[in-house]
Amino acid sequence: MQLHEVLEDFTSYMRDARGALEHLDVLRDPWIYRVFLMPSTLQVDLAFAPATHFQARARTFKLVFGEAAAASHIADPDPRELIGYAWLYALHARSSIARGRRWQAEYMIGLMRDQIVSLACVRLGLPAREARGADRLPDAVTRPLEAALIGGLERADLVPAFAAATEVLIREIRGFDEFLATRLTPTLAALLESVE
Repeated sequence: MQLHEVLEDFTSYMRDARGALEHLDVLRDPWIYRVFLMPSTLQVDLAFAPATHFQARARTFKLVFGEAAAASHIADPDPRELIGYAWLYALHARSSIARGRRWQAEYMIGLMRDQIVSLACVRLGLPAREARGADRLPDAVTRPLEAALIGGLERADLVPAFAAATEVLIREIRGFDEFLATRLTPTLAALLESVE
């Protein structure tokens, strides 16, 4: 039986016998995670992979029966990539604030925060993908980020949230690489000055 046929069989079963309302495919080649939304708000995830790729993809994997290929856990995100996206989103947040694009600014500041949380998780050895380790971060990391939560769309709301996110970003970069933080801090600080 081909993968497509297996997916369709399981989808029919989930809709007809279990009442699934809708599904979404999350692709992690060659894996397909078919995620079903149930009327009760339950989320049911079914993973499909060729037998040659059936293996642990997370540290929490436990084989119940059958055989699995040698484990190859999904690596944590690259800290340099997280930092790169964070400063890129900071540039866009600054521009959005300056142009009065309030929703775009809110979105970019949120993306900055996401990168910062992931970077802190990587630095502290916590699961970094999808904020899985975020609630285990120490208060010293999360408390300053609370100021980066946006309470409204006015400039008076956006600028302080952007400033808080930028300050925490600089601290997190410093925790990863002091030399990189020294190089980036003047430019990141200039972003703040340009919106105040």
